[in-house]
Amino acid sequence: MKGRGKPLKLGVLDLLPVPDGKDDAYALSMGAELARLAERLGYSRYWVAEHHDMPHLACPAPEVFLAHVGAVTNRIRIGSGAVLLPHYAPLKVAESFRLLASLYPGRVDLGIGRAPGGNAHASMALSGNFLENVARMPDKLRDLTRLLQGNYAYEGQPVAARPDPAEPPEIWLLGTHRKSAGYAAEYGMGYVFGQFMSDTDAASALAAYRDSFVPSPLCPEPKAVVAIGIVCAETDEEARGLVRASGESFGQEAAGGESPDERMERKLLAGSPRTVRDRLLQLSEEFGVDEFLVVTMISDYPTRMRSYELLAQCLYA
Repeated sequence: MKGRGKPLKLGVLDLLPVPDGKDDAYALSMGAELARLAERLGYSRYWVAEHHDMPHLACPAPEVFLAHVGAVTNRIRIGSGAVLLPHYAPLKVAESFRLLASLYPGRVDLGIGRAPGGNAHASMALSGNFLENVARMPDKLRDLTRLLQGNYAYEGQPVAARPDPAEPPEIWLLGTHRKSAGYAAEYGMGYVFGQFMSDTDAASALAAYRDSFVPSPLCPEPKAVVAIGIVCAETDEEARGLVRASGESFGQEAAGGESPDERMERKLLAGSPRTVRDRLLQLSEEFGVDEFLVVTMISDYPTRMRSYELLAQCLYA
C-alpha cells in the first residue's frame, strides 16, 4: 500500500484496556500477544500508553512493560505512547530508555507526553502540583534531549544517563494541538499527532511542526506520525456495530450537534479493510504522513486482534 509515493507504514498504539470480567494480568498478557501478532503481520511499531489509577487501563509504567515486550518479540520497534514527562526527572526517563535501547538495539522509541494521565488526586500523589510540573516542560525537554545526546550538566558538573547504547532511542513528542507541535519542532523531535483524541484534524498542527522544525542530532529532519482510531471488520456495518457495542467513540461529547457517525468519522475509522485502506490513503495525502499509529479500543481482545489482522492483510498482502 502506498501513499505520497512511499509505502504506508502502520504501528500499534496500545492503551492496554481491561475488559469487563477480566483482570489487569489478562490485559497485560494480551498486550504482549498483540505485540507478537503485530510483528508477524508487518506492523512497524508497538507503543504502549501510561495511565494512573484508571481501573480499565492496565499500564502505569510503559518502560517496565516494554522490557517484557522486547523479550517476547524480535524485530518490531517498541516504545512509549507516552511517558508523561511532567511527573518525572529527565535523568530517570533517559536512564530507563537508554537501558531499554541497550537491551534491544535499534528497536526503542521514547514517546513523551505532557498530560496528567489520571485524575487530580492520582497526579498529586505521583508528583505533586501538576500545573507547576507542566509549566517546567520546556526545561524538562531541554534536559532530556541533552541527556540523550550526552552533553548534560547539573550545576556545572557533567551528568551522564547510563548505560550508553550503541543506538539511542528515537525521541518523539505526542500531542493534539499546535503547542505540542511547537515543542517538538523547537527541541528537534519527531511529532505524533493524536487524532483519535483530538477535536481538530492534524493538518494545521503538522504544518506548524514542519514550518518551525529545528534539526537536532537526535532528529536531523522532521518526522511525523498520526495516531488514529481504527476498527476493521469484514463489512462496514459490522465494524460500526463493534464500535457502538463497545461504547467507544473516542470522546462521546462533541459540540455542534454532531451525530455519532460524524464523531466516528473524525476521530476513528470504522469499516471493512477496503474502506479503511482507502480512507488512510486519503489521510496520508491530506496530512503529508506515511505512517499511522493504530488505536483499536474495542472490548473483546480476539475481535480486537482480528481488526489488526484484517487491516494488515489488506495493506501488506
